[in-house]
Amino acid sequence: MSPLDRLLESYRTAAISERDKGTAFEKLIAAWLVVDPVQSKRFAHAELWSDWARRKELDRTDTGIDLVGTLHDGGFAAIQCKFFDADRRIRKEDLDTFISASAKPAFVERLIVETTDMRWSPNAETMLHGQTIPTAVIGLRALRESQVDWSAFAATGDVRPPDPKNLRQDQVEALEAVRAGLADADRGKLIMACGTGKTLTSLRIAEELSGSGGHVLFLVPSLALMAQTVREWCADALVPLTAFAVCSDTQVGRRRRSRHDVAELEVTDLAFPATTDAASLARVVAASAAGSMRVVFATYQSISVIAAAQASHGLPEFDLIVCDEAHRTTGATFAGEDQSNFVKVHDNEAIRGRKRLYMTATPRIYGENAKSKARDSQAVLASMDNPDLYGEVLFHHGFARAVESGILTDYRVIVLVMDEGQVSAAVQKRLADENTELVLDDATKIVGCWKALSKTGLAEAAVDDPQPMRRALAFCRSIDSSKLVRNEFEQVVAEFQTEIGDDDRDGVFCEVRHVDGTYNARERGQRLDWLKEDAGANVCRILSNARCLTEGVDVPALDAILFLHPRNSQIDVVQAVGRVMRRAPDKRMGYVILPVGIPPGVPAEVALGDNEKYRIVWQILNALRAHDERLDAVINQGGLGQDIGNRIAIADGRAAADSAELQAVTAKVEDLPSRSRARVSGIGQGGGEDSQGTENPQEPLPLVIDDFSRAVMAKIVERCGTRDYWEDWAKDVAQIAERHVTRISSLVQQPGSDAKSFFQDFLLELRDDLNESITEHDAIEMLAQHLITRPVFDALFEGHTFVDRNPVSVAMTEVLSVIDEAQVEREARTLEGFYASVRRRATGINDPLARQNLIVELYDKFFRGAFPRTTQMLGIVYTPVEIVDFIIKSVNEALQEEFGQTLGSEGVHILDPFTGTGTFITRLLQSGLIAPGDLERKYREEIHANEIVLLAYYIAAINIESVFHSVAGRDDYIPYAGICLTDTFSLHEGDDDLSFYMKDNTDRRERQKKTDIRVIVGNPPYSAGQKSENDNAKNVAYGRLDQRIRTTYAEYSEASNLQNLYDSYIRAIRWGSDRLGKAGVMAYVTNAGWLDSNAMDGLRKCIAEEFASLHVFHLRGNAYTSGEQRRRERGNVFGEGTRTPVAITVFVKNPDALEQGRILFHDIGDYLDKKQKLDIVKRLGSVRGIQEAHGWNRIIPDEYGDWLEQRDQSFEAVPMMGVKNEKRGNFLFLH
Repeated sequence: MSPLDRLLESYRTAAISERDKGTAFEKLIAAWLVVDPVQSKRFAHAELWSDWARRKELDRTDTGIDLVGTLHDGGFAAIQCKFFDADRRIRKEDLDTFISASAKPAFVERLIVETTDMRWSPNAETMLHGQTIPTAVIGLRALRESQVDWSAFAATGDVRPPDPKNLRQDQVEALEAVRAGLADADRGKLIMACGTGKTLTSLRIAEELSGSGGHVLFLVPSLALMAQTVREWCADALVPLTAFAVCSDTQVGRRRRSRHDVAELEVTDLAFPATTDAASLARVVAASAAGSMRVVFATYQSISVIAAAQASHGLPEFDLIVCDEAHRTTGATFAGEDQSNFVKVHDNEAIRGRKRLYMTATPRIYGENAKSKARDSQAVLASMDNPDLYGEVLFHHGFARAVESGILTDYRVIVLVMDEGQVSAAVQKRLADENTELVLDDATKIVGCWKALSKTGLAEAAVDDPQPMRRALAFCRSIDSSKLVRNEFEQVVAEFQTEIGDDDRDGVFCEVRHVDGTYNARERGQRLDWLKEDAGANVCRILSNARCLTEGVDVPALDAILFLHPRNSQIDVVQAVGRVMRRAPDKRMGYVILPVGIPPGVPAEVALGDNEKYRIVWQILNALRAHDERLDAVINQGGLGQDIGNRIAIADGRAAADSAELQAVTAKVEDLPSRSRARVSGIGQGGGEDSQGTENPQEPLPLVIDDFSRAVMAKIVERCGTRDYWEDWAKDVAQIAERHVTRISSLVQQPGSDAKSFFQDFLLELRDDLNESITEHDAIEMLAQHLITRPVFDALFEGHTFVDRNPVSVAMTEVLSVIDEAQVEREARTLEGFYASVRRRATGINDPLARQNLIVELYDKFFRGAFPRTTQMLGIVYTPVEIVDFIIKSVNEALQEEFGQTLGSEGVHILDPFTGTGTFITRLLQSGLIAPGDLERKYREEIHANEIVLLAYYIAAINIESVFHSVAGRDDYIPYAGICLTDTFSLHEGDDDLSFYMKDNTDRRERQKKTDIRVIVGNPPYSAGQKSENDNAKNVAYGRLDQRIRTTYAEYSEASNLQNLYDSYIRAIRWGSDRLGKAGVMAYVTNAGWLDSNAMDGLRKCIAEEFASLHVFHLRGNAYTSGEQRRRERGNVFGEGTRTPVAITVFVKNPDALEQGRILFHDIGDYLDKKQKLDIVKRLGSVRGIQEAHGWNRIIPDEYGDWLEQRDQSFEAVPMMGVKNEKRGNFLFLH
């Protein structure tokens, strides 16, 4: 339930009468109208009818008018508020009184605000059309979508508007490029991929080029897109903005049959008045506030209204004309015919403007064939390669850059080929049903879609991206075919599952609904809300349509796009695929699914030669080639007859130079429609459409699939659009690393060689600095990792001197120089493409958090796959920043409350003993908890970190250095000397005696050992030992540390199996407690198994004695449970990183505390997913936040050391049948 819905429900519950309920809603709307980003641009004030009537000395009797809004120009709007239940249908009689009462000269506008989810009655809808006083309607969905904080109103009675968005770096570059380009030119093109923020960028451009007091025209192809744009511009404007809406007569009150599958709005659904009258437009613009930026939002179809307002009524010349979806302004104008409305915008005599900006993701040009036909027909072409009409390209942000910079998610194409014979045999009943129009081709595609959504047969995809698909859009050839998919999908899949084997019975359950252009905005919104909802585990929702959701409609985050039939327009495909590229939490990949069938008994190679049957594959892949410049080269090779089955998987998808890249995303039209054909379609003449004009004929792309099973795997296009997937590079790196290991091994084993002597010294020092379990293979593997990763760090942090100044890096390089580095490095030359990809991703990222996210992604996607044994042995998982921030703030509070100090206090030494990629320390540096004057001292002297994994050590060191220099504003390089390559657990096991190559690292370890540590924070590794003798990841024994566990946790335990007490995270608790000494604070996020495990009773008893206080925040997420308990545990804050429950614990040692062993516990709650849990952690913020929310519960342990679910002691009175030890108490027999 949304915050608004909860608020409305509270009104319904609290109201003692219908009048009381209605008044509460009216007051809410009155407050909302003057703060909502859109409505506040129109309304200066809103008040109850009774108050307004009293001031005007009018009769205050209720006449149907609930509120009166005062417009900024001084006029008044009559407002009616209908606070009905969602399933109530508004009828004409509900509105009659209001319409009659407001039909007076005092009112210049009407507004109806209502809360139903039902379509109005036909008479009610008809009554709104043709009204002399403009009437707008704001429904429940529009209220929900309003960018105000409804929850704040519920809490405080205030409605807060949102903060304007800031431009990303790429958008800043676009702004600067357009500003520079239009300094001299009067027009130009802004080409940005779908979903990269053209609307916000164009707003900032308008503010720069026009600004306060200026005039802007923003043109869109539909009212739906107009409504979106007005909402976003009003919410994010940095200068005062006054918006005006213009539409054509053809868009008021009636819908053209030929456009039944275009998602359009009625004018009354705009939630603000739109005019069709030129004189009225000129008048209201002239009367608007002189200090505001006046923006006229208009559809291309209404351009004649704009022209008339300028020519006859004094509407000023526009400072800037923005043409959105500018590819719609292309087309042909034949001799003797008028220009279409979509083409008129180019003519400055028709629409006067100083500057024109054409925005699109997919430029549309005419090829030489079309231009030749135009000359023969004496037609004038509007083509986007004509600089006289469109200007030059001012800025281009292609798909590749958007994906690599993390703005868009990447995608994978799945061509899932089904055996039609298998489908035919499995769904005989549906195919034989006389009441359905289902044919075998439809049934085959339905089953193919279901298999793809279930990731059946897609083993690699399931490993790389294990999350189930939850939401998808299906695009069909027509409204009727979309309805057929809706009606048949569930039945076809159910019958197929019944008839086939067990392997296919565990796929997702698909719910399907249909939508088309005949649905009004309310009904379309309900379908989209349904798609957005969480349908539960293993359920995928599909919204099927023909075309109405390709453009101009906000859709929720999607997992997949299903193309069940070919598309006539390349641009239609691009717009549709753009829907699945939007980023969403935990989303790794978007999927483009193309289901096709192979006739039974026909070899795949022969079947796929049927170009018409498989035209969907050729069309969609070629359209994606036009949108994704990285894909162009590989797919074009396929078009020349080359087998691309392997080339796609290994293709270098790097973007070419801008000119070549832009050619790749431009749709070329090679044919020109005849006069009659152009008249019928209205498209070839610049009618603004995409799907009717004939574009470059799609050449068949030969597909070669060896056999049916390989066809199901869709190998030929599974990696279409690959952007040097780091997961894929990881597989190559793993092989190269093995070759490095082989090469180095042979060199260091040569008897009497310098290489062997140097290597043995290096190995001894590693064992001294890390632990004695380091083998020769481990040491060789570390050298191989250094060789591979050094260029990565050079690429990530170009300009920093880390590689040359870090003691471990210098030592590794020195060793390798002796072993013959030049020979070894030759093996890595094939990775240059990967290094280039890292450089591209890192270029232009100046936000430290963004760079951290890039590092985490690199670590997660590349290093884990390239070097799995290292990460497997230590159970490394990346800690979400919400948890890191919670721990840091909690520790700071504990220091203040217990010792009167802070994390920034001098002498408070802080240690992260398992630093991973350095997140705890980087977030500490960014937290603001350390004063600027203390920052350099803390960084140089008082913040310490340990890491045992060479790769993570490198990343952490560079990461911490980068963040420090950014936060401190330092240009000079100050290396981070607080980090050690070491095994924390072995640090105090013996003395450091050896220092052949890593003397600086040894010195750092010695300094840390002598330091009085007061704070320990971190995420200890979770590994409790290898899973089998074959996993080659055995854990290490630590003599002193394990002895401490035996004499404390084990000694106090009543359990017999104590193996888990030597789990890494338990060792971390024991080690940290000893390291703190008598006073200090330790805070970990760990496996929460110790809270209730029988084997951990001794640990619980000990820490209750050792610490003054313990605050335990239980985050749950135990995936080892089942049934209802598993549903209660639900999401884990580490996602797929662990299956164990998780807890944050803050341990405080203070011998002077008034009370010792105080245990406070807070359970995060049941049925929460990962995002909800992290949101709660972020909202609570710290231990103090839980306290302020009254969330802590005191735990008094029982005599058995139980904290949770303490046992019933009455059972102890019952004698045991037999025991082996007479000390066990009451028993019958002694064995």
